[in-house]
Amino acid sequence: MTTTESGDADDAEESADGSDRTPEPDGSSDAEETEVRYAVVLDHLPHGRADDDRPRHRKSPLAYVIGERDFRLFEVTLTDDADVSIGDRVVIGPTEARDVVSGFKQVMYDDLSNTATAELEYAIEEIVDANERRFVDFYNDAQPITLRLHQLNLLPGIGKKLRNNVLDQRKRGPFESFEELEERVSGLHRPKEVLVERIIEELRDDDLKYKAFVGRDS
Repeated sequence: MTTTESGDADDAEESADGSDRTPEPDGSSDAEETEVRYAVVLDHLPHGRADDDRPRHRKSPLAYVIGERDFRLFEVTLTDDADVSIGDRVVIGPTEARDVVSGFKQVMYDDLSNTATAELEYAIEEIVDANERRFVDFYNDAQPITLRLHQLNLLPGIGKKLRNNVLDQRKRGPFESFEELEERVSGLHRPKEVLVERIIEELRDDDLKYKAFVGRDS
């Protein structure tokens, strides 16, 4: 588990003037982070984790979330008055833009609660739907990784023939939507769903040699 920031706001490192010096969820400093970044709530634990043996009054409410931009997973500490539900969007950066999040730490797929794991696919689908242009552009912009491997080949079910069909069609003009992708590329069915499958695979297997989505700033 890679800790990005203390899950307990009281443990966050502070500078002499009291400002939080811990890094943002994407690893950048507050000074570098200018765009508000969101995450989707996968599970809400209003009384903290069940395996936390501290007295209940000392446990802060928590949530498991997935970042909308780079699909990193976080356990976030919430303010005591936070009113959040599964599927809600919360601000995770920059620090001054946060409302209900007081701290966070990056976690791995295996660290998620059962509920968070069950909600993961739905959350990823919603992120892809809400940012269709960005993910359609993966098909437009994907490039060779090696002489034998192309980024398109990272997607489930896309072999050499289907990859070449995509490349041939995009020479005629960029794809504008998932629907157009399916219409123009013979054999490419469910272009959105194969992206979602790949993102989940990248989250489950942290040792994958090549990652096209998870941990990549877009």
